[in-house]
Amino acid sequence: MAERLGFVDVCAGAGGLASGLERAGFSPVLLLDNKEQACETLRTNRPRWKVLCEDLIDFLPEDHPESLDVDLLSAGLPRVKASAAVGRADSEPELRLLTATVYLVHAIRPRALLLENLPALLDSPAYAEIRGFIEAELSHLGYRFRWFVLNAADFGVPQERMQGVLVALQEPWFDAFVPPAPTVGEHVSVGRALHRSMGARGWPEADVWASQARAVAPTLVGGSDNRGGADLGPTGTKRAWARMGVNGGALADQVPGPDYHWPRSDDMAHMLKITVDQAAELQSFPPDWRITGQKTARYRQIGHATPPPVGTALGVALATALRSPVRA
Repeated sequence: MAERLGFVDVCAGAGGLASGLERAGFSPVLLLDNKEQACETLRTNRPRWKVLCEDLIDFLPEDHPESLDVDLLSAGLPRVKASAAVGRADSEPELRLLTATVYLVHAIRPRALLLENLPALLDSPAYAEIRGFIEAELSHLGYRFRWFVLNAADFGVPQERMQGVLVALQEPWFDAFVPPAPTVGEHVSVGRALHRSMGARGWPEADVWASQARAVAPTLVGGSDNRGGADLGPTGTKRAWARMGVNGGALADQVPGPDYHWPRSDDMAHMLKITVDQAAELQSFPPDWRITGQKTARYRQIGHATPPPVGTALGVALATALRSPVRA
């Protein structure tokens, strides 16, 4: 059995990326997040993992020597806003975290770097300055890099979720890296993904509902910590949910029971709602992965996460490269 590879995961959140990497043969030496609720989720699911609840900006790798010279530094970062591309780094927290992660490469010197963010970061002119900064820093440190976009639906996640990815490796391992190819030939629909859970309390119309919910879910949006309660996303996303008979404006406390009558109404207010646990299913968290906190806090952790199957696919590709023979 191959020796497990070590990684540091920053902005770890609920552990979507970390759990996916774990399945691909990586073991975390340290996970970092500044939200206490996310840290509680990580500790609840993996009590032996070292979880540091601290702002990335304040993190000093020299205080945690186990983080130095690891195989991989990974980060599923908050999405950088387009407005940050023309603003100051210290005025946008998302850009600040992206910049801090790149600077962290100087101190940690991992063999590989994995950054996950929005697809527009790869080629949009609005992000040219940020992209140039990242590439210049990595080149200066001797890394080669590759940008690409993945759709989580191509990896069995029942959700259209486009993710921009940057993988950088030190020279000896770069040529061995190949971005992951899709692992499923057919995307998983919402009805197929949620059929069992929707009927778990005896709702007799679960089969009928599932048969008409034939689309893949739109992207789950965790939203800002400063917003109100949990919902499934902006107006366009809510319309997509409505076409599947789902009220995207709120989340239910439990799935329908045996007495629930599905009104089949065009009024979203009368449509059924999914639960937080079902949102976790749509994000493809393992069934035994417990997201802690109240409903809104749980949903935000789920919506902000990297789907674990995407983390696994990226991890397998990285592990293959990092275990490849080094050229003389």
